[in-house]
Amino acid sequence: MNNSFTLVTTCPGTEARAGEIFTPHGVVLTPVFIPVGSQGTVKALTPEELRNIGATMLLANTYHLYLRPGIEIVEKLGGLHKFICWDGPILTDSGGYQVFSLASLRQISDEGILFRSHIDGSDHFLTPELVIEFQEALGADIIMVLDECPPYTTDIAQVREAMERTHRWAERCLKHHQSQNQLLYGIVQGGSFPQLRRESAATLTSLDFPGYAIGGLSLGETKETTWTVVEETVTFLPRDRPRYLMGVGSPEDIVEGVARGIDLFDSALPTRIARNGALLTPDGRCNIRNSYYRTKEDAIDADCDCYTCRTFSSAYLHHLFKCEELLAYRLATLHNLRFIARLIHKTQDSIRRGTFASFRAEFLARYRTTDEEVRLSQKQKWLDSSRGCQ
Repeated sequence: MNNSFTLVTTCPGTEARAGEIFTPHGVVLTPVFIPVGSQGTVKALTPEELRNIGATMLLANTYHLYLRPGIEIVEKLGGLHKFICWDGPILTDSGGYQVFSLASLRQISDEGILFRSHIDGSDHFLTPELVIEFQEALGADIIMVLDECPPYTTDIAQVREAMERTHRWAERCLKHHQSQNQLLYGIVQGGSFPQLRRESAATLTSLDFPGYAIGGLSLGETKETTWTVVEETVTFLPRDRPRYLMGVGSPEDIVEGVARGIDLFDSALPTRIARNGALLTPDGRCNIRNSYYRTKEDAIDADCDCYTCRTFSSAYLHHLFKCEELLAYRLATLHNLRFIARLIHKTQDSIRRGTFASFRAEFLARYRTTDEEVRLSQKQKWLDSSRGCQ
């Protein structure tokens, strides 16, 4: 299915592009943000709510579904779409990142990964072939190769070793892949080293995957490093295949990624920060727990059309979070994902109109980003606290 992507248009003056990905469960317009539902659910929301806020594709994680409830159970019950009651396209990650985040609980060899479950301590052995079999059984529309994702490091030898193993595993995944109804994407690795990224892109594109992901970023490096690596990598990826920047999904990063030719994004960030009371607005994140919102009658974002903003005051949201009511997390998640969906729609529209450059400038001029030092500190704390659980 290497003809599954159509590049519809590009925007003059930038690398921004609009396209269409054709899957058995519908056409996905790009650029697109994919909400993360690792265990078959986007936390706190129903599939109907996700459709209503504009989600067009979901992400599930093979590692988590393998451990609970088990691949065979999902397959027996009709496959992942039926199991989670979602009739749109689904992308499944291989679970490699989750396994590698286990650190001391896993051993790597060329054959595969021996790891200990973060749930019950049981031992498991994962190979590229098994990853493909699991994802084919789940029935996702887009599936990913097994890759080795090393931690952020300046040790080029360590990163090269992981990259070369990723290439060998990619070949094995491609050889083992049988389903004609699934798109298998390769994953470019190489850490923060431009020369390794070029080498990885060249190797993987020679295998002729229908799409390519850029992995191993947003792991503790600076934003400047992230975009340098993305720019270097995209240059060596084919224009007629979709480009997927894995694990990146803050509003400013989506806009900057699109400007560099990225088509797909995924991240748990919008839902994770929602549960902590951080709501997205055109001016940046706001902390609804702050006393400023205690008596604020207005919605958190007057221009937002989500159920939360159409219905409730900022003061009510503040009250719910202070009382730790479960409704707080649902309403905040609804809002943040709708904010991202609206941002994606505006981005798509500006590309088609040829006005993306001005849209980008206006958005970034208004949107206050998190301080870089604070962001890196928060990212490291999250990485340390969620080993194997993302």
